[in-house]
Amino acid sequence: MPKIVLHKGHWLSALLVLVSVVLDQYTKAIASGALSYGQPVYVLSFLDWTLLHNPGAAFSFLSDQGGWQRWFFTAVAALVSVVLVVWIARLTKDKLWESSALALVLGGAVGNLIDRVQLGYVVDFISMHYEQYYWPAFNIADSVICIGVAMLIVDMFRSKPNEPQEKNHE
Repeated sequence: MPKIVLHKGHWLSALLVLVSVVLDQYTKAIASGALSYGQPVYVLSFLDWTLLHNPGAAFSFLSDQGGWQRWFFTAVAALVSVVLVVWIARLTKDKLWESSALALVLGGAVGNLIDRVQLGYVVDFISMHYEQYYWPAFNIADSVICIGVAMLIVDMFRSKPNEPQEKNHE
């Protein structure tokens, strides 16, 4: 098993996770206290604050089931979180981008995991739309997960300094 050596990147990752979770939980608490369930509050022509509770997964997948999904998604989120912690811990200090991306995914997963454990559903409150076409409501945790995944995709396409570049043989 590789030896894990803590470095600055690990502390930055821990800070990103913490900031993501705190910001997510703080904004969900504000939304839960200030908004009436299901009643949109106009912000911009394409954005409303609308308090919704999602007992399912992304895009309300399996939200209409009998309640078993709460514990299933809780277990999945907990397992993914453990895998991400181990993954981040094994990264070397030159993998700061990857570490940051994984930390954002972890922070979002933990933010939504807290909701599932405490409430039995995830609090969503950001509603984007174009005219009558609505994107499924989401929250800060969902946003940082998407940012982290986008960063991982970008990282896959970036050239790696240790890998030889393919030469164009025409």
